[in-house]
Amino acid sequence: MRYYDAHLHLDDYPEAERERMLHDLPGLGCAGVIAVSKHLASCRTTRELALRHPELVHPAYGFHPEQPLPGEEETEELLAWIRRHAEECVAIGEIGLPYYTRTEAERRGEAFDQAPYLRLLDRLLALAAELGKPVVLHAVYEDAEVACDLLNRHGIRRAHFHWFKGTPSTVDRMIAEGRTISFTPDLLYEEEIRQLAARYPAELTLAETDGPWPFEGPFAGRPTHPAMAADVIHAWAVIRGLSPEEASSLLLANTRRFYGLKD
Repeated sequence: MRYYDAHLHLDDYPEAERERMLHDLPGLGCAGVIAVSKHLASCRTTRELALRHPELVHPAYGFHPEQPLPGEEETEELLAWIRRHAEECVAIGEIGLPYYTRTEAERRGEAFDQAPYLRLLDRLLALAAELGKPVVLHAVYEDAEVACDLLNRHGIRRAHFHWFKGTPSTVDRMIAEGRTISFTPDLLYEEEIRQLAARYPAELTLAETDGPWPFEGPFAGRPTHPAMAADVIHAWAVIRGLSPEEASSLLLANTRRFYGLKD
């Protein structure tokens, strides 16, 4: 079995751990990782890792929405940096909307202004459209609808909604628009996610870990490793009635096609 981890925060791992991990990946069947970034310093680290491991690390540059927003000067610096290094990256990401930050604030009875996050996402999508890059999105439930509206406004077709969750109507819309989603190790134990995997078109599906984010079920207490993407593929194969070899071949091809990776 050969596979990609289609969404990984490689720069969040301790240096010694990630170097050991990258050394081991080829022997574990991992063809590579899509290494997303969460702010300018993260972009720089991700770039350095990709330069050192060009066959394994495929970088995406962006700003993760579940954190305080950058100031205007910092935003301009980030956008300019991405433009300078656009040829090196496979996508703009991770970008999106702060669903979890917003809903937690609302549960505490606090007001939350999403407008600045929408403005930043709009600017990052405009940059992706300008550069002709696909995007990696953090946008779940009702935020996915907003993201789809913005994608259409900017004419962006290649959009990867990582670890996606949404209502049936949102799922219908994303399928109709040809949006790609990916499944994490929670596919092995979350019934909502398993039902989504059974329904979503195979040709629009990828496997990811979102490492180093930890998981429960059979992964409880274990550090998240890109090799867990193989567990995702095995589980997805069972759900879809495929052999592991068929499933891995399909998702490998999907990842390469979406991100423009060489065989």
